[in-house]
Amino acid sequence: MSMIRDLRAAVRPAARQRSQSSLPYDTTRDPRTASAVVDCAVYKNGRRVTDRLDSAEAMRKVRAEGGFAWIGLHEPTEAEFAGIAKEFGLHPLAVEDAIQAHQRPKLEPYDGSLFTVFKTLHYVEHAELTATSEIVETGEVMCFTGRDFIITVRHGGQGSLRSLRHRLEGDPELLVKGPSAVLHAIADQIVDSYIAVADAVQDDIDEVEIDVFSPGGSRGRRGGDAGRVYQLKREVLEFKRAVAPLLRPMQLLSERPMRFVDSEIQKYFRDVADHVARVHEQVVSFDDLLNSILQANLAQATVAQNEDMRKITSWAAIFAVPTMIAGVYGMNFDYMPELRWRYGYPMVIGAIFAICAVMHRGFRRNGWL
Repeated sequence: MSMIRDLRAAVRPAARQRSQSSLPYDTTRDPRTASAVVDCAVYKNGRRVTDRLDSAEAMRKVRAEGGFAWIGLHEPTEAEFAGIAKEFGLHPLAVEDAIQAHQRPKLEPYDGSLFTVFKTLHYVEHAELTATSEIVETGEVMCFTGRDFIITVRHGGQGSLRSLRHRLEGDPELLVKGPSAVLHAIADQIVDSYIAVADAVQDDIDEVEIDVFSPGGSRGRRGGDAGRVYQLKREVLEFKRAVAPLLRPMQLLSERPMRFVDSEIQKYFRDVADHVARVHEQVVSFDDLLNSILQANLAQATVAQNEDMRKITSWAAIFAVPTMIAGVYGMNFDYMPELRWRYGYPMVIGAIFAICAVMHRGFRRNGWL
């Protein structure tokens, strides 16, 4: 236990930031190779014993001298991955999933390897939240974990494992536990990124909530926040699709004995599983809160429309008075009250103003104006 006592501290950044900016955002392949292989190395007794090898050379060295191989790829094609799949005996179904991507997070045991799929998340910084803001970008990291190898396949621009590899290489006591230590480190880094993204999304939801319920906020925009709330709901749904399916795989890795997973490393998957459960609860609460905010926003828009209708109705009723009186006296009958009287005109005008003033005061008192 002493060799892995500081496992969690070693594989996690010292502090979580608001977004995933602390995690490398790397869309490029290694400049020294034109293939999909980002890095390929052999580790023995927790230390890197080779520089750069191809997969066949790495496996020959492992079989001859022991240790394990760690091969990292970025968006390989079928042709690029075929040789590696054949060399390590990977199952065709898992190989197909790794090439095509767009998979749900899952854990699938095969005869010679354990296939794991993780969704990576990246929070997109923005100056102002709008109805078209992209908040969460997703990618994928797939891991083939065997007795003496681990193959990572990454899709998307985020979730680079280069810094994680360097960090693990700086702690041989962790790498000596083999491929399962790398699998745990990957899972832990990805789930930690979920926590950072959740904190950032929480800030966006708080901002929208303040705008909706503050005086002059959404009331002044007549429901203009509905688009922002709906966009946030779409991004939270994308977040939920990454987190919810991962609950079961992490539970299995933390509770059931697994081939190719060291028993001591397995204990540390419990912490990852707890964090996944916490983030999932947070995402579910986001969805519920956004539903409430959206309903409140629509209710405010309805109230504002009702207020407008009451004002229009009140002014229509007030203007109906002079319209009616003018219509009566505009019928040109010879015998009408006060038609020939000298003060008839000012009396009618005064009566119109008096009636309109009384109606206006009544509407103001009742809150219609």
